[in-house]
Amino acid sequence: MSVDLVAADIGGTHARFALATVEGGRVVALGEPVTLRAAEYASLQTAWEAFGAGLDRPLPRAVAIAVASPIGGEVIRLTNNPWVIRPALIPERLGVDRFVLLNDFGAVGHAVAQAPADQFEHICGPDAPLPDAGVITICGPGTGLGVAQVLRTASGYHVLETEGGHVDYAPLDAIEDALLTRLRARFTRVSAERVCAGPSIGAWYETLAAIEGRAVAELDDKALWAAALEGRDSLALAALDRFCLALGAVAGDLALAQGAKAVVIAGGLGFRLKDKLPLSGFAERFAAKGRFQQLMASLPVKLITHPQPGLFGAAAAFAQAHG
Repeated sequence: MSVDLVAADIGGTHARFALATVEGGRVVALGEPVTLRAAEYASLQTAWEAFGAGLDRPLPRAVAIAVASPIGGEVIRLTNNPWVIRPALIPERLGVDRFVLLNDFGAVGHAVAQAPADQFEHICGPDAPLPDAGVITICGPGTGLGVAQVLRTASGYHVLETEGGHVDYAPLDAIEDALLTRLRARFTRVSAERVCAGPSIGAWYETLAAIEGRAVAELDDKALWAAALEGRDSLALAALDRFCLALGAVAGDLALAQGAKAVVIAGGLGFRLKDKLPLSGFAERFAAKGRFQQLMASLPVKLITHPQPGLFGAAAAFAQAHG
């Protein structure tokens, strides 16, 4: 029997909603998403009502909500959004009978588990499908560095949310030593997220400028990424190259730690790098693990290209939970 529901992906800046249909533990349809600016709404409930007002039908009485925040406790406070969500009040406030609430990167894990093969692009390693059994490591650079894993077994799959983006960062050459020194003065402890997420482009840029003795104008992260991706600034392009090297090293470390059979790159920034990563030093750094280099080179690394992995994954989580 099929079930209609609303899939929601709530981040710091945007709240996305879409109608979805699930059947037999799988997502069989995902409607056109509606994106609202979170700052323009007082709460999840008022954003939900605005989404419903734009439909020509009543809202389904089921919802799957992915939020950019750890899940647990009686109150959920989003990391970069002032909304407060009380799980116990969701049925009453949203008028639903069934709901699933999960972390946004947990939703990405469900998307990786259920998305068809044509929604992945090959990055490096063997150009083979994702394995039917074993662990798939997911690494998602964006505003932060999301990390999760999918365990596939003969009886189905399990998504394990982690905080792997906050492991200590290990520099591998003199330039990365210089970056680490710069970041340590600012943060004391330097995690992988400080080096392999969107905001790190500024630190890379400043570090390379200092090595060359350049005085550079202050640019925000958005401007630096645009200059790098468009090739308009040679120093920003060099910072992008260094970012890809570091991301390869961190993704390889995560795969080793999780015993992965494959790796999937996700995240908003990951998607923007889909044409850059295969041509960068990502693959070399990913495999450069000493005695385990041959093992690392045998792992397929892919990038998920689904346009709405958070919404699709939220619906997939509902499908798994409610069969």
